[in-house]
Amino acid sequence: MAEADLKSAQSVRAREADHPRDCEIVRFGADRPLKLDSGIDLSPFQIAYKTYGQLNAQRSNAVLVCHALTGDQHVASVHPVTGKNGWWETMVGPGKPIDTERYFVICSNVVGGCMGSSGPSSTDPKTGRPYGLEFPVITIRDMVRAQAMLIDHLGIETLFAVAGGSMGGMQVLQWAESFPERVFSVLPIACATRHSAQNIAFHEVGRQAVMADPEWRHGRYLIEGTNPHRGLAVARMGAHITYMSDAALHRKFGRRFQDRSNPTFSFDADFEVESYLRYQGSSFVERFDANSYLYLTRAMDYFDIAAEHGGVLANAFKNSPTRFCVISFTSDWLFPTSESRAIVHALNAAGARVSFAEIVTDKGHDAFLLDEPELFAIVRGFLDGAARARGLAAG
Repeated sequence: MAEADLKSAQSVRAREADHPRDCEIVRFGADRPLKLDSGIDLSPFQIAYKTYGQLNAQRSNAVLVCHALTGDQHVASVHPVTGKNGWWETMVGPGKPIDTERYFVICSNVVGGCMGSSGPSSTDPKTGRPYGLEFPVITIRDMVRAQAMLIDHLGIETLFAVAGGSMGGMQVLQWAESFPERVFSVLPIACATRHSAQNIAFHEVGRQAVMADPEWRHGRYLIEGTNPHRGLAVARMGAHITYMSDAALHRKFGRRFQDRSNPTFSFDADFEVESYLRYQGSSFVERFDANSYLYLTRAMDYFDIAAEHGGVLANAFKNSPTRFCVISFTSDWLFPTSESRAIVHALNAAGARVSFAEIVTDKGHDAFLLDEPELFAIVRGFLDGAARARGLAAG
């Protein structure tokens, strides 16, 4: 990417941090701080969000969709920065499993993100400059607390469902633990109740790639007019490998050369898979903030629901009234099925209502974002059953 294009992309991201386009914003003043796990009160702060569909008269059909690490509020609408379709348009929309003709769908950018909710690229009201590393470290629980404040603002007492995959699935589980009386049903997909040592290790490699970029400037790059795009691109490349399976990589790329029949005997992108990863890295830096990447990966690392309950996961969901549908994928080695089974076992021990599905696929962790008919059928069936149980009108 040309230097001028990089500066333009960074300018757009900086603008979206405070004044996001094509969405709504709710601002919370000094009288309504967000109380963080770190002991800090974040105030003032804002949340950017999108809604789809109509809230019914009983306010009983609201579905909160939680996004993954690099997602945002544009779950089923065109992204204002990239011009691409919503990140879960396969799942959310008219007539789709999360049917916007039946449900009122809400999706917010998480606190710590970079698409309008308060985060490290937002303007610090005390200084008038981007927070950078002065922004407090946040947790998954902090994200959910902020979402609960948004739901209060919208006048919704109880959510019909909360759904999400990966980091979104962590938020789903946190909702069920923190606000069980406010969530009728949940769909945690391709996730776990705590981050594994291996996943923490992968995240640390990505963070070090960002921080090793000389243009990172100790997190002050927005103030100093630089852009750690190389480090962030490498972090994205490494992470993207973990979202796919070996079988998917082999099926999609194999060992095929990129636009050539023989090796160049150089360090150009000889192989198709190399070119693909470079594209993933370069396109990512157009829409995402490097410091947000540090903050959100750290939030995932800190996630451990059982830790707050004496190390016993079942205690986190004891006598929960919430209905659960836990979903995993056979080829997901980032959040393997064994971790989903641990959730199910804990829910059974806690006396919760839980169903479980392991979907056979070679698409890896990212299967929850892709065209996976069995996933669509399971989500639709679970929500239909939950809707009947709650007395929602048939779709």
